[in-house]
Amino acid sequence: MADQERIQYLFDQYLRKKCTPAEVDELIMLLQDEKAEEMLSSRMKELWEQIKEEQKTYPVDWQRIYDQATQDQDLPGIGSRSHKRILFRAVAAVAALFMLSGGLYLWRHGAWGKKDSIGKQATGTQPQNGQTVLTLSNGATVMPDQAPNGILTRQGHTRIVKLDSNELAYEPLSSEAGIAQTAQYNTLTTPRGGQYQVRLPDGTKVWLNPASSIRYPVAFTGKERRVEITGEAYFEVWPNAARPFIVTAGNMQVKVLGTHFNINAYTDEASVKATLLEGSISVKAANGPAVAVTPGQQAQLSKEGEIRLVKKADVDEAVAWKKGLFVFHSADLPAVMRELARWYDVEVVYKDDHTPEHHFTGTIRRQEELPKIFKMLELTGGIHFEIEGKKIIVSP
Repeated sequence: MADQERIQYLFDQYLRKKCTPAEVDELIMLLQDEKAEEMLSSRMKELWEQIKEEQKTYPVDWQRIYDQATQDQDLPGIGSRSHKRILFRAVAAVAALFMLSGGLYLWRHGAWGKKDSIGKQATGTQPQNGQTVLTLSNGATVMPDQAPNGILTRQGHTRIVKLDSNELAYEPLSSEAGIAQTAQYNTLTTPRGGQYQVRLPDGTKVWLNPASSIRYPVAFTGKERRVEITGEAYFEVWPNAARPFIVTAGNMQVKVLGTHFNINAYTDEASVKATLLEGSISVKAANGPAVAVTPGQQAQLSKEGEIRLVKKADVDEAVAWKKGLFVFHSADLPAVMRELARWYDVEVVYKDDHTPEHHFTGTIRRQEELPKIFKMLELTGGIHFEIEGKKIIVSP
């Protein structure tokens, strides 16, 4: 019991950068014991429960620790190279566990001692920044990524401007305000691996995630402001009580006056989700009743046309993409791989049509190389990835 309490204490101290050199040496010695797994098990479970409940009493940067450990760089207080490797492997394993974990598999399977299974041919795989396409009302296309900043073109009485921040803005021409015009629609489409922003003619801001699109008029002239999306988009709607803003995403319709919300309408997901951050919205199916949504809630429309209201939604997970992050809270493996496939523009194949049953929780930067993410996933045990060009083969 004494050894168990001591190793838990030293490990906590090390992660909090409070270990003395003598305590580091003691920790290394204890980690060489065959019973180290059993000694750490209860403490790891406690830490895991704290993270799941978002009671992060230990300010540990797991990604930084993992980076240091796997790159074999110096960590504080470690003497000989052999001792350094012992602690590297232990810390890397635990860091990966809490960054992205399906359970306490690392210690059971000793994953840190296995040979890397990610092929060298993919060591440089980065997010695929494909070309965003703007389709004009006459069918002509513009590639905003390739265009210089400034005025791109004119549509009706509105000019389209590319801003410094890779954002398009629709600016009504004040000299032609009030002049009647026929309805013209533009469509902005992002590729797999690409994101873009657009400021609509009314001042509403829209962020598009990869493999998404938004269709909108170049000028809002009626009693409503209507747009259509596919994929995923985040909205900051310019308030106008006299002219409600309506978003159609598949069979879901979201009506707002002015608010911040996210819509996930990828066709390969089980449902269309509208997550509200502030303000208020009402959501309904094509021919169903409207459901009121308040901040912190999420409306989910199933493929059968039923709406379910989640009163305590995971807002951070819903909008993580806008902050440049992947955030997973008990996400199953297919859900994780769908997000990675959209961002890195790869195809995912499950060997022998068998999908390993794993759930993951953690946060990863979207700019990480794909092989590194796979190493993190593999450290949870029971999963193997092979990269063949743009094909990812997943096997138990």
